[in-house]
This record gives sequence, structure tokens and C-alpha cells, in this order.
Amino acid sequence: MRINDLSPDALTALQAEVQQRYQSLKNEGLNLDLTRGKPASDQLDLSDQLDGILQGDYSSEGPDVRNYGDVWGIPEARRLGAEIMGTKAEEVLTGGNASLTLMFFTVLYHMQKGWKGADSAWSNNPKAKMIFAVPGYDRHFTICETLGLDMVTVPMTDNGPDMDAVEELVRTDPDVVGLWGVPKYSNPTGCIYSEETVDRIAALGKIANPNFKVLMDNAYAVHDLNYPAPQLPNMMDAARRHGTESSLWLFASTSKVTFSGGGISWVASSPENLADYAKYIVSAVIGFDRVNQLRHARMLPDMDAVTEHMKKHADLIKPKFDVVRETLARELSDDFGQWNDPEGGYFTSFDSRPGLATEIIRLAGEAGVKLTPAGSTFPHKKDPENRNIRIAPTAPPLEEITKAVEVFAVCVQLATLNSMS
Repeated sequence: MRINDLSPDALTALQAEVQQRYQSLKNEGLNLDLTRGKPASDQLDLSDQLDGILQGDYSSEGPDVRNYGDVWGIPEARRLGAEIMGTKAEEVLTGGNASLTLMFFTVLYHMQKGWKGADSAWSNNPKAKMIFAVPGYDRHFTICETLGLDMVTVPMTDNGPDMDAVEELVRTDPDVVGLWGVPKYSNPTGCIYSEETVDRIAALGKIANPNFKVLMDNAYAVHDLNYPAPQLPNMMDAARRHGTESSLWLFASTSKVTFSGGGISWVASSPENLADYAKYIVSAVIGFDRVNQLRHARMLPDMDAVTEHMKKHADLIKPKFDVVRETLARELSDDFGQWNDPEGGYFTSFDSRPGLATEIIRLAGEAGVKLTPAGSTFPHKKDPENRNIRIAPTAPPLEEITKAVEVFAVCVQLATLNSMS
């Protein structure tokens, strides 16, 4: 239906009809959750072979994985991370179950120590800030908030951050110390950074202040829904072309590949950066879980194994994304809002008419469907237009997704029609 074409009387009649439908759904006593991008249990089952895969064989190319070791991780795991992130193994450090830990350490490292000693520490500048393309990922915002970094935003386009805006900020604002991003299947819009965007990001180190860093969280590097899958241009190769490897930090993990609570993670940068970074974090971490790293290296020895494994994930979650797309297309026209149709990742991003996100989420909550709070995809949870809503369809069963998205669409209709009356 296109509400912009309806007469006032037709709008009033439609509003009453939608209100009645909403009340009927509300009376069902639903309790559904679309808040977090978590794997479902059947996805986790795909990695149950990790339990017992070593069969008492702890042999690795490195030292005994059962004993203390360095913070770099075992060679097999470093090679796997290099394949996933598109780097060289010597440019990779393997961590524990959360890339978030490595990201926090990386920002803290630059805040406290600086990559060229104390004079380069970001904490020397109380106005230091990082650039975010919005809507974006709330965990990145939280790191900056926790460590006292200010945040400045630019629009997210279909090809990644608005690079004209990014370059303008980098050239004109000496307080800008970095850029955050999720380059493949960006959270929540699902966009993939274009070749031009990747090249321009790689070139930022040549025009920015000397302490500027690019932090790219490739959380969804292998989380494709369709095959053959679209490819992200190689970010490290682009940095090498521009001679800016020291300004680039890449992150990835198996959090949504194997066990979310028991995976492994990686950080990649120039060998010089990593050598200094390793000396920094060893004060807090003697060594990450190298037994778990070996388990993962045995289960996923190379990129071919990763791809075959992730195709099984796609078989499980693609039907859920299909339901989201089909329901929104059936229930809503573009005068109710706009939404993406991602080829991978974990989210669908919905933009309502300006000012309605909070009300839509309130209505959904009262009808028994939990959604991420309005503003979560913006720094300090402040969406200036109050319109972006992140939908996370992976964790619930398909039948619950079907009902939850129906409720969501009806709430969009009701909030929109109420705002027009």
C-alpha cells in the first residue's frame, strides 16, 4: 500500500484497521527477541566436532600448546587468520575468543603508549576523536566512550563511509586520530566497501596527522548468504600500495563461525606495529588459549574448509533473511521506510520516517517483540533523526522470525499512520 496516495478518509479507515490488527497480535502474548546478532543453536551444532578433535594429539608447529607460550599464537592459527583477513602470517597475532578484547587493547595501546612512544599517545590530546560512518556498530562506540575518545560521524553509503566527508575531516581537523569500520557486510547496513573506498581509506595515512590509525573490524569476512560470494577488496594490499601499512589495524574472529563463546580471534598490522603491541599486551596476557587455537586449526585448516563450513551456516540462516525481506516487501511500501537486502552478515537495517524509531520499538515491545533500543547504531545512542532500527534475525527459530517480523511491520504501519493523523 502507498499511504501517500490515500485520501484523509482512507487513511483514517486504514489506521483503524491496522490498530485492530495490532491489538490482535498483542493479545497473542508473544515473547520474541530480535535484539542481538547471535548464532542459533543449530549453527553452533555445526562446530561440535571441536569437542575432542585433538584426541590427545597436541602437536603443533610451535611449542607445546598445553604449556605457557608467547602472545603471538600458534603458526597454524596465524596462517588461518591471514587467509581470512588477506594479510601475511607474520602480520597476524592470534588471540582468544573475542576480537573485541584485541580491539580494546589496541585502542588502549594507542591511548596510553602511542605507536612511536609517549609523545604519540592519543591521551596527550584531550580533544582526540575517531570517525564513524553511521549507522554503525555499538561495541565500537562503547570502546571509545569507555576510554574517553570523542566521536564524530559521517554518513554511511552503499559503498562504505562517505569518503569525501572522511577526507575533509582528516585534512582539516588535527584532533582526528582514527577511523573505525566494518568493511564487509557492515553492521547494520550490510554494505561492502567498494574498491575505491578501500583505496581511499588506505591513502588516509598520507594526509592525516602522524598518529592517525584505521581500525577495520572484519567481523563478517566469511559470513556470506549467497555463493559465489562478493569479495571485499584487499585492505592490506591497498595499504601496501600507498605505503601506509603502519596506519592499518585489522580484526577478525570465529565468534560466528564456530562457538561464539569459545572461538579464536586475530589482529593484523605491520610487523613493526605488532612487535610493539605484543610487548604491551604481554603485561596483561601471558598467552591466549593455544589449545583452542589448535582445535580450530585442525577443524579449519585453510580457506576452502572455512568456505564449506560457512555454506552450512548460510543454509540455516538465509531462509530467515528471506522471511524478513519478503514480509517487509509484502507489508510495507517505501513510503513507510527503507530497508536493505543484505548478501551476508547478521542484520537487516530499517529506516523509518524521521522521528518514529522510538515509537515503533515501543509498540513492538508492548506486542511482545524485543528490538534493539532506538539510537543503538549511533554514538551515545543518539540517532539525530530517530529512524534507524537494527533487526537481528539469526538466533530465533524460523517460525518465530516469521511472526516477529509481521509484528514489526504492523508496528511500522501503526506508528506511521498515527503520526499522520
